[in-house]
Amino acid sequence: MPCPREKPTCTDCECSTDSADGGALLVDFTTNGNTCEGDVSRTHDMVVGTGRPGSAAAFVDVQLKLESGDKMAQLPRIIRNFSLVEKVCVVTGGARGLGFNMTEGFLQAGARGAAILDILEAEGEAAAETLTKSYDVPVFFYKVDITKDEAVEKVFTQIVKDLGSVDVLLCSAGIADSNMPAETYPMARFRRLMDINVSGLMKCSQEAAKQMMKQFSGGSIILMASMSSHIVNYPQEQCCYNASKAAVRHLGASLALEWSKYGIRVNSVSPGYMDTELNRAPALAAQKKIWCDRTPMNRLGNEDELNNLALFLASPASSFMTGSDVIIDGGYCLP
Repeated sequence: MPCPREKPTCTDCECSTDSADGGALLVDFTTNGNTCEGDVSRTHDMVVGTGRPGSAAAFVDVQLKLESGDKMAQLPRIIRNFSLVEKVCVVTGGARGLGFNMTEGFLQAGARGAAILDILEAEGEAAAETLTKSYDVPVFFYKVDITKDEAVEKVFTQIVKDLGSVDVLLCSAGIADSNMPAETYPMARFRRLMDINVSGLMKCSQEAAKQMMKQFSGGSIILMASMSSHIVNYPQEQCCYNASKAAVRHLGASLALEWSKYGIRVNSVSPGYMDTELNRAPALAAQKKIWCDRTPMNRLGNEDELNNLALFLASPASSFMTGSDVIIDGGYCLP
């Protein structure tokens, strides 16, 4: 659609309602407000793709190449709703695996910085270095045991000093104990798992929410629950893990109700079986066959299939959504 105003205002765009390459998403954004007549009530963001060779942005080449070379192009509002431009994202358990992938997804959506909280020092430092180089934005690693309240408080204070704000928190840190019968499950181990999966998650949510309240900007908190919060897994025995994730799901709903008056949204995600490195152990081969057979889509989830959902919950695209739990399990929980 041609620009309804004469060229002097929108000199750097074609003012098309579609992206120049038929709908490709951009992974890095800078905005420059311009106004088109016919849409005088608001400004539209002029979005620039800045793809970096060798980056892990797998879903699109982010350089828009038009006839005159790389140019600015307007994205439709519905796509802009999924951007995290100017947002700082904090991810617990982001040193590797699904947490790392979702951190990268946030950066692909234009986050201006990220903080990775993890107990794994070598992996966390490597993750932060890799993401900083790939996306040319500050990514900090903070080694922290989330079961230590004072340590968590200090880390969030430092995050604000280093990055300026906390806009999104994704609580991905957690442990799982499987194939452990309930009658012989050591109570010390039970308490440790609950301390990490529930208490540590609660403390991180508290500190993020306190900062969001200070900023008067609202925010999004995403808690990683599990389909195990809805069903009892088979064939493995994992009563403690199941109980912890049920607690996470209900805690998320409770926090959503309490913090909605501050503009803070709290939602949870309940993944099914994912094809992670930990699930590729040869000892799990027989169980994985059962998992797939009981999943209507007949496969495990890919490692990056949570990224889109995490981005949706982190971004303005889900602005009227709080207290929800989203199951992403290939249909496993269907009756």
